[in-house]
Amino acid sequence: MYQIIQYIKFLRAATNQHGVHSPFVYNLVTKCFYDRKRHKAYPQLKAYRAALLQTKTSIDITDFGSGSKVFKSSKRSISKMAKTAGTSLKRAKLAYRLAGYFKPSETLELGTSLGIATHALALGHDTSKVTSVEGCPQTHAVAKQQLDNFQIKNVTLINDTFETSLPKLKEKRFDLMFIDGHHNGAATLHYFEELLTTAHNDSLFIFDDIYWSKDMTNAWERIKNHPKVSVTLDTFFWGFVFFRKEQAKEHFKIRV
Repeated sequence: MYQIIQYIKFLRAATNQHGVHSPFVYNLVTKCFYDRKRHKAYPQLKAYRAALLQTKTSIDITDFGSGSKVFKSSKRSISKMAKTAGTSLKRAKLAYRLAGYFKPSETLELGTSLGIATHALALGHDTSKVTSVEGCPQTHAVAKQQLDNFQIKNVTLINDTFETSLPKLKEKRFDLMFIDGHHNGAATLHYFEELLTTAHNDSLFIFDDIYWSKDMTNAWERIKNHPKVSVTLDTFFWGFVFFRKEQAKEHFKIRV
């Protein structure tokens, strides 16, 4: 019910490119968010997800996050995970376009899951080095096999908890960071603070499920108000954070 109410509020407040006066954000919205071209990689994005939807085996999940709103058991069907918890095809296409638009040299993903978004980010800019962290050993194994099946070579998968892996990653500089795995406000804020040391002026943070709960929305509001943050875009399902010092601080709600 919380998400339904928030979505209604979002639709009332959100705009499209016509409500955007920042050239940087306007270009992002028109050239990436609203890019309607049929990219040649789209069939591969669809095939990757379809292969998971057709997988009938089940795995035992080790959940380090806030749990699932769909599954009540730790034993879960891969096909159902792909259908209900995995990145949708629409969002995978957006992740692909984002990677192509920003062309990050180094990408970090917290929460590989079945690798749908990982695959899209890697395919969108195939010279990017994508590092993806997944805590659950069996989910990690499925994603690794799936990425191997689709011959994705620019991804490094780490099977570890976020808490343990982050100190080892803090010495790197990331251009794009996708945080999708621990739907808890305090944890999300902690990861944001930890990863700030890896960010630069042109880095992009993407937070998944910012309206998962009131707790997550409060965390999103605190991130928006952080002094190092200049511009944010709220698309309801993903929250985008930029640090561009040359930009006036602004917050946008964009329908995608």
